[in-house]
Amino acid sequence: MYHMIKQLREATGRLRRQLPYLPMAFRLVRHAAGGLAIVWVVLLLVQGLLPVATVYLTRTLVDGIAAIVGAGGGWKAMIPLLPAGIAMALVLIGGEVFQGIGKWVRTDQSERVQDHVHELIHEQAMLLDLSFYDNPGYYDQLHRARIDALNRPAALIENTGALVQSFITLAAMGGVLLTFGIWIPLLLAFSTLPALLVVLRHTIRFHRWRIQNTTAIRKTSYYDLMLTQREAAAEMRLFGLGPHFRVLFQDLRKRLRREEVQLARSEAAAHAAAALIGLASMAGAMAWMGLQALKGAIGLGDLALFYQAFYQGQRMMRSLLGSAGEIYRNIMFLENLFEFLALKPRISSPERPLPHPGLQKALEFQNVTFSYPGTERHVIEGFNLQIPAGRITALVGENGAGKTTLIKLICRFYDPEKGRLLIDGTDIRALPLPVLRQRITVLFQDPMRYHDTVFNNIAFGDIDNRPGMDRVEAAAKAAGADAPIRYLPGAYGAVLGKWFGGAELSGGEWQRLALARAFLRNAEFIILDEPTSAMDSWAEADWLLRFRRLVAGRTALIITHRFTTALHADVIHVIDSGRIIESGSHEELLAAGGRYESSWTRQMRGKRV
Repeated sequence: MYHMIKQLREATGRLRRQLPYLPMAFRLVRHAAGGLAIVWVVLLLVQGLLPVATVYLTRTLVDGIAAIVGAGGGWKAMIPLLPAGIAMALVLIGGEVFQGIGKWVRTDQSERVQDHVHELIHEQAMLLDLSFYDNPGYYDQLHRARIDALNRPAALIENTGALVQSFITLAAMGGVLLTFGIWIPLLLAFSTLPALLVVLRHTIRFHRWRIQNTTAIRKTSYYDLMLTQREAAAEMRLFGLGPHFRVLFQDLRKRLRREEVQLARSEAAAHAAAALIGLASMAGAMAWMGLQALKGAIGLGDLALFYQAFYQGQRMMRSLLGSAGEIYRNIMFLENLFEFLALKPRISSPERPLPHPGLQKALEFQNVTFSYPGTERHVIEGFNLQIPAGRITALVGENGAGKTTLIKLICRFYDPEKGRLLIDGTDIRALPLPVLRQRITVLFQDPMRYHDTVFNNIAFGDIDNRPGMDRVEAAAKAAGADAPIRYLPGAYGAVLGKWFGGAELSGGEWQRLALARAFLRNAEFIILDEPTSAMDSWAEADWLLRFRRLVAGRTALIITHRFTTALHADVIHVIDSGRIIESGSHEELLAAGGRYESSWTRQMRGKRV
C-alpha cells in the first residue's frame, strides 16, 4: 500500500510540473481546428447527458410495465407508456446519430491538428542550426517530436473530450445513486481507486521505457532503411551485408518487443485485479439493493435504475480513469514536442543588422578558430585568408584539411569560436542572415538529388523568384547539363529519381544539374565544392573552357582535389591541417617547388600512366 501511495505521490508531482503543457496543447488545437472545437464541445455535452436520460426512461418503462402486468392489463393499458417508449427510441437513435457526427468531427479535427503540428515541426527544423545535427541527442528529440508526440495534441483533445463526457455522465449518475444512500457513490469511487493507481503506474513506466529506448528505436528504423533503401542496395548485395543488418534488426526488435510485452503483461494483471475489486463492490451493492427489494422498500424500477446507474457509473469511472491516464501519457509526450519547439537557434540575424555592403573588395578570414560541437579538435586555428572580389580563388588540400568547413563558416551555418569573417570590412555576424545567404550560391560536395522534375531540380536554386524556362535552360547550358536533359523523355518536364518512377542519371549528370542549380541564382559570390569530381575528363575540360566566362564579374571560390581544375583560378591556396601553407598562381606555385608542385607532378604522372 505504501508503495502504491508513493507512486501516486510521484505521479502527482510529475503531473504538476507538466500541467502548463495542457493549455499550450489546447491553444494549439484551437488554432488548428477553429470552429470545429465549438461543435465538438456541444457534442460532448449532449452525449454526456444521453445516458442519464436512458436510465430515467428505463425506470419509467420498467415501473409502468410491472404495474400493468401486476394489474393484469392488456395492450391498451400500455398506451400511457407510449411517450416514454418514443422518448427512449429517440434517445437511442440520437445517441447513434451523435456518435457518428462526433466521429466525423474528431477525425476532421485530428487531421487538421496533425497537419498543424507537422507544420510547426518542419518550421522549427528549418530554423535550427546545422550544429543540432551534430548532436545525437537532437535526433532523439526530433524522433520523439515527429513520431511519439505528433498525434498527441489531437489525442489529448479526444481524451479530454471523453473525460469531460464521462464526468458529465458520472456526475449525473452519482446524483441518481445518492438518492439510495450517501455510501453508494463513495463505494463507486472506492471501487475504481485501484484502477487509477494501475493507470498512473503503467503510464509512468511506459513513458520511462520509451524515453530510455528512443535511440534503440531509431536504430531499428536505420537498420530497416539499410535493408530496404535503394542507396544501400548495391553494397548490401556486393558485400553480403544483408544477413548482418537483419540480425541487428531482429535482435534489437526482439529485446524491445520482450520489454514492451512485459510491460503489457504487468498492466493486464494489475487491471484484472482492479476489475475484480470493482466487480466485488458492484456485487455487494446489488446484494444490498436486492434485500431492499425483498423487503418491499424499493420497486423493480428502482432496482433496474440502481443497476443501470451503478453499472454506468463504474463504466464511466473506468472510462474517466482511462481518459485521465491517456491525458497524463499525452502530456508527458507533449513535453517532448514543446521542448523541441522551444529549442532556439544559436545563429540568427542581429537585432539591429547592418546593411550588406556588397562584395566589392574581399571576403576575409581574420584569425579564425573553429571546432565542431562535441569535439575538442580544432579544424582550423588562427586561420587567415583573403578572397578577393571579382576573381577566382581555388583551395586545394587533402581530405580533413578544413576546406569544406570554410564554406559552412562563410554561409554562417556555424560561427567561429574566435576571430571574424569580414565582407568589405563588415563582420558577417552583423548582417541579416537571409540577405547574407541570398548573395551566396553553393555547389555542395554532396548535392541533393531531388526526386522531382528536371525543371524543379534547377529552379530550386532561386525558387523565391519563380524562374521561367528561359533562365532554367540558360543555367543548364552554363553547367553543361543541357545535353543529357535533351535525351530524357519530356526533357525539362521529366521526373528524376526512382522514388516516383522517374528516370535515373549518372553521378556526373546529377552533378551538372546541381551546378545548374547553383548558377541559376545570380549571386555575387559563387562557391563550388569539388565541381568536377563526378565528371569524366572530357566533360571537365568542356566545362572549364566556359567557366571563366560564366563567372565574369563575380567572385568565385573553388574547392577541389583536381589540379586541372585549380589551375584555372587566378590565385591558388594550398591548405594543410587548417592553415594556408602556399599561395600563388599555378605557374608561381610550380616554380616554387613546394607541396603544390610535388602533388601536381604526381597527379600528372598518374594521368599519363
